[in-house]
Amino acid sequence: MTTIFTNGQFYTLDQYQPLVEAVVVQDGKITDMGSRDDMLLQWGRHDVKIKDLEGKMVTPGLIDSHLHLSSIATKLMNLDLGKIESKGELLQAIKERVAEIPAGEWVLGRGWDENRFAGGILPNIEELDLVAPHTPVFLTRVCGHVYLANTKAFELAGYHRDMSIPDGGTVVLHPQTKKPTGLLLETASKIIERHIPEPSYDQYKQGLKEAIQIATRCGLTSVHTEDLRTFGGIDQTWKMYDELLNNEKLGLRCNLLIYYPHVKELVERKMYAGYGNASLQIGAVKFFADGSFGGRTAHLSSPYKDDPENAGSEIHHVEELYRLFKEARDAKMPIAVHTIGDQALENVLNMLDQFPKVAFRDRIIHTSLLRKDLMHRLKSPHIIADIQPRFIVGDFPWIADRIGWERANNTYMWKSMLDEGIMCAGGSDAPVEPIEPLLGIHAAITRRAPHDTHDGYNPSEKLTMEEALRIFTYGGALATNEEAVKGTLTRGKYADMTVYSQNLFDIEPDELLTTNIEQTIINGEVCYERSENEHAYL
Repeated sequence: MTTIFTNGQFYTLDQYQPLVEAVVVQDGKITDMGSRDDMLLQWGRHDVKIKDLEGKMVTPGLIDSHLHLSSIATKLMNLDLGKIESKGELLQAIKERVAEIPAGEWVLGRGWDENRFAGGILPNIEELDLVAPHTPVFLTRVCGHVYLANTKAFELAGYHRDMSIPDGGTVVLHPQTKKPTGLLLETASKIIERHIPEPSYDQYKQGLKEAIQIATRCGLTSVHTEDLRTFGGIDQTWKMYDELLNNEKLGLRCNLLIYYPHVKELVERKMYAGYGNASLQIGAVKFFADGSFGGRTAHLSSPYKDDPENAGSEIHHVEELYRLFKEARDAKMPIAVHTIGDQALENVLNMLDQFPKVAFRDRIIHTSLLRKDLMHRLKSPHIIADIQPRFIVGDFPWIADRIGWERANNTYMWKSMLDEGIMCAGGSDAPVEPIEPLLGIHAAITRRAPHDTHDGYNPSEKLTMEEALRIFTYGGALATNEEAVKGTLTRGKYADMTVYSQNLFDIEPDELLTTNIEQTIINGEVCYERSENEHAYL
C-alpha cells in the first residue's frame, strides 16, 4: 500500500531537505518526499491513497523521552489531586471518596503539591484521621517522592517505632511525641505500599490502554516509559504492552525502562536493550540517585537554604551503587539515572567513568541542578540528558526558597547544554507534569507558566521553537539509539508524523496553548484524528 500525504507544510528537521509539501509512504516508511506536484506525478496511481492535509504543519512524530504510562493508568483509577489548591480541598476530596467506596477499601490518589496550597500547609495525620477514621489513605505527591498516609494506613502496615525502614527512606516523626506526622519520604513508602491490594490484570490493562490513547491524542508517536514498579515486574509488563501494541495495534511505540531490581530477570529471559520490535522494545536500566527539590531529598553539594542541616539524600551509598551499576554493565545494559541535585549528578558521572561503555547510550534523567564545572562532562557521544521543560513551571518560583536564587539560576540550563554540545531529549515525566508535549515545548521557549506574563525565569536559557521541537523529536530518537529510523522525516525512516492546527513557526509562544493536534500518524497509519470541536488537551 502506497499513501501520499500531500498539501502539508512538512518541517522535516532533516538539514538536506528541511521543508517539503508531500511525503510518500510505503510499508510504514518514508519512500520519497518533495513538492506536491512532483510526488503526485511520480507516485500518483489509481491504487494509491491520497491524504490531503489541507496546508497544515507537520513535524516528525513527537517523542516523550521519560514518562510513566503505568502511573497515568493508575491515576485514572484513583483520585487526581493535581488541581487541589488548599488543605481544605484535599481533606474534602478524601471525605467524598470515603463516602463513595466500600468500607475498608483504600483511598489512593496522586498529584498534591503543597506549593500550590495557601500558606503551603498540609494536613497532619490527625486531620486525615478525622475525614477517614476507618479507611486507609495513601496519597502521592506530584513528584512521586513524598507521600501522605493516615493512621489506618500505618496500622495496616504494622508500623512501630523500631520498624526497619528501607534505605534512603524516612518516616517523618513529630519532634515531641515521636509519632508519625503522616509524611513519608522516598523508599519509606514501601512499608505501606506493599499492603495496598493490587488491581487485577484486566484493570491494569484497561488503564494502560487509556493512557496509550491519551498519548496518541497528544501527538506522541513514541514514548520511553518506566512501569515495572507499578505493573509487577517484567513478565506482566511485557505481556500487557505486547497485547496492546502488537496484537491490538494501538500504534504508539514504547521503549520500556527496566527498574534495577529486575536485571536478573532480564538476563534470565535473554532480553537486552533493543530487544523486541519497532513497536515495543527493552530500554535502559533505571536507577534513582536522589529524590526531589519539593521533598528536600535532591542531593546537593551544599545544604538547602531553608534547611541548613540538610543537603538531601543519596538513594544508594557509593559501594551499593557500584555493585548495582556493575550488575547492569555485566548484562551489557545502558544505565538511566534519576539525578536532580548537583551532588547526585557528580556522583553518577564519577561512577559511570568506572565502567566501559555499551552499545546504547547512558541516560541522565532530569539533570536539574547543573554546576558549570560538570557541564563539560555531560558532553559525550555515550551520554544523553533526558530533560523535562515543564519542571520549570512546577518548580518556580518556590525553588529559590529551597536552594537560593544563585543555584536556582543554575537549574534547567537547556540552552547552555545545547550550546555545549550535550545531547538532550525532551520529556514530561508524566504524570508528574502534564503529558502534552506542546506544554513542554511552551515551557522550553518561555521558561514560565502559561498564565504568567513575565519574561521567564533565567530567560537566557530559553530555547527557540526549532530547538524545542528537535529535543522532542530527534532527541528522543538519540536516547534509544534510533536516530537512523526516527526523529526526522527522511527517506527510509519510519513514517511517524504529528500534524498541528497552526504553523508553530508563525505564532506567538502563548498560541501554542490553543494549538490542537490534528493527527498522529504512526507507521504511515493515522492513529488519532481530531474530531470537530475537540481540543487535544484533557
